[in-house]
Amino acid sequence: MTAPAAAVDTGPELAGFRVGVTSDRRSADLIAAFERRGADVLHAPALQIAPVAEDVQLVADTRALVEARPDVTVVTTAYGMRRWMEAADAAGVGEDFVARLEDSRVFVRGPKARGAVRAAGLNDTGIASDERTSSVVDMLLAEGVAGTTVAVQLHGYTDSEQLDRLRDAGATVLTVEPYRWVEPEGVDKLPRLVDAVRSRQIDVATFTSAPAVDAFLGRAAALGHLDGLLEAFRTDVVAAAVGPVTAGPLLAAGVEPIIPERYRMGALIRLVCEHLAEHHVTEVDTGLGPVQLRGRSVVLDGAQGTLAPAPLAIFRALVAAHGGILSRAELIKHLPEGGNEHALDMAMTRLRQSLPDPRLVATVVKRGYRLEA
Repeated sequence: MTAPAAAVDTGPELAGFRVGVTSDRRSADLIAAFERRGADVLHAPALQIAPVAEDVQLVADTRALVEARPDVTVVTTAYGMRRWMEAADAAGVGEDFVARLEDSRVFVRGPKARGAVRAAGLNDTGIASDERTSSVVDMLLAEGVAGTTVAVQLHGYTDSEQLDRLRDAGATVLTVEPYRWVEPEGVDKLPRLVDAVRSRQIDVATFTSAPAVDAFLGRAAALGHLDGLLEAFRTDVVAAAVGPVTAGPLLAAGVEPIIPERYRMGALIRLVCEHLAEHHVTEVDTGLGPVQLRGRSVVLDGAQGTLAPAPLAIFRALVAAHGGILSRAELIKHLPEGGNEHALDMAMTRLRQSLPDPRLVATVVKRGYRLEA
């Protein structure tokens, strides 16, 4: 029987949950937000953005734009616009760059991009209603672009389909990528996060860029763990993407991520909290009182215990049995990575040691185990 939510004191809303963070830029803000809500965070940046001073291609593309004098310029992100301005100034073409954009009709993908454009002293001609590059292209095609030169600021993941639509309509398309993704420096933490997802040691992995998703999946494949990783995402571990572009590589791999309605970091954080509360918290009545299983933690009468993967798998199976008896053979099937009698004994011992009260799991002589109901 389901216990009233108020009967279990769980503390912060993400207490007991573990969240994986793959972003590099603004990762500190994301980590702090999850930790304030009680989550344990595993940070493993998949990619980082190359320093402006080292991005020779960005300078070359900006000079090409200045020479081309585009009729239309599409700005997709605020961060990209700011870095673009920084790169132009560093290359000594800042004034010419601004002059070209003043002569160009500027279209923006969303409010933040518009804010960056206006902060640069420029005006925009139009804005997408849904913050999608495809919608900006729809606007341009409706007006007609044949014979024009269109400059598009990319945002870390090239949307080739939209560029092709412009070219097919007769436009000459220039692209500029103000931030380019490179391998992160320092300690490589990705293998640990890949293993944590595959072994169900985290509850949700967050992604804020499509290149980071590609890098993450690519690393899993290189480690020989891609199939196990994808199976975990399809069953027990939540993939959370900040927007549809970021979600693209996940969907292509057969993983259905959760995506906030507004493609913002704050909205992603709220969605993760709401989704875990609604779908990953189990409450049951037991003979010792109401118990809540949230992530890797078990809460009973204000006391909390954190479970390792094998004990957690056993406890989840017992909770799902609703007080029914599970034999040793049945429980062995639930052990991660397979198991045997000895592995079950070890996991059961660790489970009882980790629970707020070891009596939550009762032994039924010669039959198996059950949740104390």
